[in-house]
Amino acid sequence: RVAFYTLGCKLNFSETSSISRTFNSEKYIKVKFNQCADVYVINTCSVTKNADKKFKKLVKSSLKTNPLAFIVAIGCYAQLQPKKISEIEGVDLVLGANEKYKIESLLNNINKNENTLIHSCEIDKLKDFSTGFSLSDRTRSFLKIQDGCDYKCSYCTIPLARGESRSDSVESIILNIKKIASNGIKEIVLTGVNIGDFGKGDNYNKKYKKNFMDLLIELDELNEIQRFRISSIEPNLLTNEIILFVCNSKLFAPHFHIPLQSGSDNILRKMKRRYLSKHYESRVKYIKSLNPNACIGVDVIVGFPGETNNEFLKTYNLLEKLDISYLHVFPYSERPNTYAISFDKVVPLDIRDKRSKVLRDLSERKRMIFYKSQIGKERIVLFENFNKKGYIYGLTENYIRVRAPWNPELSNKIIKTRIKSIDEKGYGRTENYSFMPTGNRLL
Repeated sequence: RVAFYTLGCKLNFSETSSISRTFNSEKYIKVKFNQCADVYVINTCSVTKNADKKFKKLVKSSLKTNPLAFIVAIGCYAQLQPKKISEIEGVDLVLGANEKYKIESLLNNINKNENTLIHSCEIDKLKDFSTGFSLSDRTRSFLKIQDGCDYKCSYCTIPLARGESRSDSVESIILNIKKIASNGIKEIVLTGVNIGDFGKGDNYNKKYKKNFMDLLIELDELNEIQRFRISSIEPNLLTNEIILFVCNSKLFAPHFHIPLQSGSDNILRKMKRRYLSKHYESRVKYIKSLNPNACIGVDVIVGFPGETNNEFLKTYNLLEKLDISYLHVFPYSERPNTYAISFDKVVPLDIRDKRSKVLRDLSERKRMIFYKSQIGKERIVLFENFNKKGYIYGLTENYIRVRAPWNPELSNKIIKTRIKSIDEKGYGRTENYSFMPTGNRLL
């Protein structure tokens, strides 16, 4: 009996799902993580200290369920700190960025050992691209198209954990899309570390055979899937050409998630980001000029070293005036082996927490403004397939979470509907609806 748990991003989720499918079904039975298992596989994250703490809690809870369980750590934290993670009580096997794909062959003996086994290569030797996609959700799939990053942001460990930027081939991506669609899935979310950099590493070299725009054009002509969504794209790689294409696409959702990190140019420079606030502002304004109904999400880091009250206000004021839809807010977290770990003018933890709350409150206000702007408008919803306390939930093409009274006929269906109101739980309520034929335009 084997159980899996994913910490961190959608990319990790796609990889966990793919790795789980490599286990021989005649030898292993997959169970939920909160059930008793013989092997627990935890896909780790290295972005924040909270992810590290969560891993330790998961190990502890797994051993509480089964004291004899064999614990396997894979993922970014396992690659970055294999020795440290091996010293956590209860961990039996640590697999690095390349070795995690060989997990079943390395599970020859699942008896607890006195010494933890570590299999991890040097990250600069990692050149190959390993494909991945999720199938655990019957309505949406996260499809990995790119891995690694050539950027050197001063706070980030991802290049150390995942290596240089490299991509899948367009042909392999289309083949995976067809596999996903054959499982009845209607929406695919394109994921990676830096997907706007797509094309690097195609056929295991650093030349751009086809770039991200080329990929979008080819995917937009497919008949197998009904909706694509871009997970996240760097503002310096989000060109006018890409924005214009998505806003006029047949299949791509008008939803952009664009990391900002800070509204202060001084902090952006210290972070070694590749744009300044004016460029970011221009991206948002151009999107809204083409499609006022587009959803725009933002990543922000607060409490970076040197972020004074004035620098934080620059971030707040920029976000307050921009026509964005929601925020993902992260208190700065010191990570080993990054440039920023040595920076002075460290912001106290309590101030980081207070600033996080301020921006999360702003996020909720922005979300409600965006949701209310959609009342009375026709939207296209992909409903899920679960009955949650008498309701069925879904997402519009522009990322509005809606719910309706449970109706099994709506399950895993693309529906054209009208947003009637925002209910007391903060969800969009729908009224009359009609089923959408395959291949219809999103807007």
